[in-house]
Amino acid sequence: MQTDFWLLLALLLSAMFLSVRTGKLDLAGALTGGLIGFLIYLGAGFTGIAMIGAFFILGTAATSWKINYKQQLHLEEMGRGKRKASQVLANGGVAALLGLMTIFFPEHQVLFSMMMAASLSSATADTLSSELGNVYGRRFYNILTFRKDKRGLDGVVSLEGTLCGIAGSVIIALIYVTGLSWSRYFWLIIIAGTAGNILDSVLGATLQRKRFINNDAVNFFNTLAAALIALILQSIGSSL
Repeated sequence: MQTDFWLLLALLLSAMFLSVRTGKLDLAGALTGGLIGFLIYLGAGFTGIAMIGAFFILGTAATSWKINYKQQLHLEEMGRGKRKASQVLANGGVAALLGLMTIFFPEHQVLFSMMMAASLSSATADTLSSELGNVYGRRFYNILTFRKDKRGLDGVVSLEGTLCGIAGSVIIALIYVTGLSWSRYFWLIIIAGTAGNILDSVLGATLQRKRFINNDAVNFFNTLAAALIALILQSIGSSL
């Protein structure tokens, strides 16, 4: 147990240092990420660390991928991919909260860890679909009207981006079932993550375009929705 603690501490400190050193997170974002990582560990152990690590690595890689091309199209993120504490919380806050809940309700740890995986599945799907979809997408459509729309606008999707998002959900689901051996949740996590990603686009096309909410709020709601969808699907499955 003591060995696990020191290993966890080494992983979190190394990740925090490297993320700041490479300019992927600012200091507040790195500290927030470390706290989120610790809470996720409480809920899903090193499998949880692997899931949040995969999200961060895949998201960072996707954001940096063909950055010059994105800059030419004015599609690069603010700060060239450097994420702040608010962005870290928006993507990982729900998973961290679920990890925290396992302290107070340890009898529901399996359920909370599955919901955690769903939320991270949605966060990963959202990042990959938007970042890679803008690069590889051929035709872009408004998620509500299915009419052609401008690449990069809130609520605009492409087939290629959607498939990249699903691939991201699959990766998180694979990590979850490999680490915790609960294979019955594999498809549930993918479905919930994809549904959360779709909701992200719907919110983008409506509330975000009208400036009622910002991108951080959209990300938080899509991860929360994915966790709740996973809970509903699990409840339906248990009752059958």
